[in-house]
Amino acid sequence: MNLLNCPKCGKLFVQNAGQELCRECFLEEEEAFQKVNNFLRDRKNRMATMMDIIENTGVSQDLIIKFIRKGRIQVIHFPNLAYPCSRCGKLIRKGNLCEDCINELRNDLEVFEKERERQEKLHLNTYYINRGPENMKK
Repeated sequence: MNLLNCPKCGKLFVQNAGQELCRECFLEEEEAFQKVNNFLRDRKNRMATMMDIIENTGVSQDLIIKFIRKGRIQVIHFPNLAYPCSRCGKLIRKGNLCEDCINELRNDLEVFEKERERQEKLHLNTYYINRGPENMKK
């Protein structure tokens, strides 16, 4: 158990397993989740967009995105619901990154790996002499 400040309100609270907010803020978030969940449960709202949810529930976009990222709202069941890529902000429906960012990161990793391999080859082709004080002749 740790003593932390609530990131939302700043109050001190004792953190239990997996808890990231104080009790009051946690209950507020749960209430907001129930509003969103009740709205989305209604069959007529299955085609709702992010803006529809915000307008009808009063819950902030950031909090709705938090629910989605934690898996509390399954985007797959709502065809018009999307959330921003963590890197560029492009709207996506799964994961944390859009395909463009995934490909860009993959390419960067390949370039990094090739450079690392090149550095290793250079290191293997270099002849090193130990010139420490114990190896010096007087």
